[in-house]
Amino acid sequence: MENDVKSTLKEAGFGFKKSLGQNFITDKNLLDSIVRDAGVTKGDTIIEIGCGAGTLTRAISARAKKVIGFEIDRSLKPVLSQTLSGVENAEIIFKDFLKVNLRELERETGEYSVVANLPYYVTTPLITKILEESSLCKSLTVMVQEEVARRFCATENTPEYGAITAVIALRVSAEILRLVPREAFTPRPNVDSAVVKLKVEDSRLPVKDEALYKKVVHAAFSARRKTLANNLVRAFGFTRAQCEQLLSECGINLLARGETLSPASFALLTSAAAKYIRPC
Repeated sequence: MENDVKSTLKEAGFGFKKSLGQNFITDKNLLDSIVRDAGVTKGDTIIEIGCGAGTLTRAISARAKKVIGFEIDRSLKPVLSQTLSGVENAEIIFKDFLKVNLRELERETGEYSVVANLPYYVTTPLITKILEESSLCKSLTVMVQEEVARRFCATENTPEYGAITAVIALRVSAEILRLVPREAFTPRPNVDSAVVKLKVEDSRLPVKDEALYKKVVHAAFSARRKTLANNLVRAFGFTRAQCEQLLSECGINLLARGETLSPASFALLTSAAAKYIRPC
């Protein structure tokens, strides 16, 4: 497959665009493994973001009911026409997925899962968009930088744990399924990658005000060297006495830093903090 894809790209006069984070996978065994990892079945509708040369698209289509692929680079149109020749259940939309109205799309798709080799430069915005705007996405099985995958799956009190970890925990459980060396891509990136599965589980945390939860999380990590109390005082205008009372109510050490709190602890802190915040 690798030589066939390279020949197709060459014949089409295609040049890789570093600005779009284009690193394609051509290893059929790896592609099939990613689709198996995602648990794709014949009844599934799959959304792919960043189709590239269509190699993953084709692998998904062999197992799925339908594939809807989004590709921002229109110069790949002749390439995809050839690599997806004969594939009847794949639709390619040449549009920036970040500009897609998900609610409108979901009226057509119904429930779906995302399977993709994500462009690394927009990984977090893409995942954030889906988690914030989607109501019908069941899971995301995506190739991302290994460092990012470890952040998604991190636990408190580890270097990888940060705001993104706690924020996505509102809606998903995260698991690294496989590590993928940089040599598996064309052209070869400067970092290794990983396939991570984000399984959507709504109401994972007892949070009534998700917007406030996110504000609390981002405040906690706004200055990692400062204590949680200092960050909360600065972000919300609490008095020192209020902040100490708040942390005491939650059983949180007054000298604790944000990275020591689990998502469940942030949920508890959010509920307690709401009592000290005046409505606008």
